[in-house]
Amino acid sequence: MEIVIANKSHTVYADIICKTIEDAAQVRGTGIAKRKPEYVATKMENGNAVIALDNGKFAGFCYIEQWGHGKFVANSGLIVHPDYRNIGLAKSIKQVIFKHSRTKFPDAKVFSITTGLAVMKLNSDLGYKPVTFSELTDDQSFWDGCQTCRNYDVLTRTERKMCLCTGMLFDPKNNNKEASKEVKESVFQKLKNIKQNLFLKKDKK
Repeated sequence: MEIVIANKSHTVYADIICKTIEDAAQVRGTGIAKRKPEYVATKMENGNAVIALDNGKFAGFCYIEQWGHGKFVANSGLIVHPDYRNIGLAKSIKQVIFKHSRTKFPDAKVFSITTGLAVMKLNSDLGYKPVTFSELTDDQSFWDGCQTCRNYDVLTRTERKMCLCTGMLFDPKNNNKEASKEVKESVFQKLKNIKQNLFLKKDKK
């Protein structure tokens, strides 16, 4: 297994990456914004992505996105192919893309919004801390990207203040490691349950 910074030679995997992301959203029944192969390919060509390969077979992927004129970056589209799940690959990819983000954009705040408990735990281990959406980028183009998510109506009716996703932030000016060290997965589960009860019950009425 190799995890490398993607380049133009890896664009041949763009279709299977997008298909894997879409399939995961349907299986999990959670909000994952759709990506187009052309968009993913551009990330690879610009050196803003990480790909995991097993003797040439696609195993996992994640990319970097810049927002707010470089003040913020996000590690987005983290996905592991079903054949390679439950072996710790997501954690390894997350570590590599996070290190690459910090090297390429050392002054930028790194943020994430996700409904996935595993991703929340990975973020916490890297030093992210849960924050309100107001502490994330106000770049409209970022939030426009949520339109393909099945929970977009929740985001709009709360005037972009809250959604089923949890916002998390790593600020390079602060040492978030100690602050988030004790955050356990059970805490994120409780937070997720509260949001689901709050918003999804409204949908059923």
